Amino acid sequence: MTTQALTNPNKTARIAGFLYLLLVPLGILGLLYIPNTLFVPGDIATTIDNIRANEFLFRAGFVGAILAQLVNIAVVLYLYKLLKPASQIAGQLMVIFLLLGVPIAFVNELFHSAVLLILNSPDFLSTFSTAQVQSITALFIDLHAHGIMVAQVFWGLWLFPMGYMVYKSGYLPRIIGILLMIGCFGYLADSFIFFFVPDFGITVSEFTFLGEVLLPLWLVIKGVNVEQWKQRVLETA
Repeated sequence: MTTQALTNPNKTARIAGFLYLLLVPLGILGLLYIPNTLFVPGDIATTIDNIRANEFLFRAGFVGAILAQLVNIAVVLYLYKLLKPASQIAGQLMVIFLLLGVPIAFVNELFHSAVLLILNSPDFLSTFSTAQVQSITALFIDLHAHGIMVAQVFWGLWLFPMGYMVYKSGYLPRIIGILLMIGCFGYLADSFIFFFVPDFGITVSEFTFLGEVLLPLWLVIKGVNVEQWKQRVLETA
């Protein structure tokens, strides 16, 4: 532990909080705005027309998803540095869970890349019928949606050890830790509902995400209780 890190945990806290907040616009772009703008459920012909008419937006979603995963890596490393005095084992689990989801999310973007390759390939379009192109495009879009739900398992799992460390730390509000642990089960519920009860129609995480909003805001605005943080560091030294 460097002297600077020991005396200035709030620099780490504010960097972690700022990076975490960057995930909000990136997530809204890729997971909400683009699907709601371009994808028409049950109408792949209109969906393809929308993608062709808004190709830059579709590509922006692809780039945004890649950037989000890079930011995720930075976030978890800064949070590990900040929270490991509360529990190094929980900190390691947090990092492992988050990093397991990153390659899944990276590979998943290949499905959207494949959509562009299909729609922009004269050879492909001349070889296959319109119905075949639509079916293959729909398949890749659906595979991308399924891939998100697989990655979301790990986006949920990392919240539990994070919440546990926040709760146990003494230098951050316990209520935020509780909300983060609850958020874990919201993401897990959504993933399992998607695969087992696809017509359920309720997104559980819409009601359990508050901890992920409060934590970065608290880190940026308030930071941590420095004296409590130092005490934790000395206890684990």
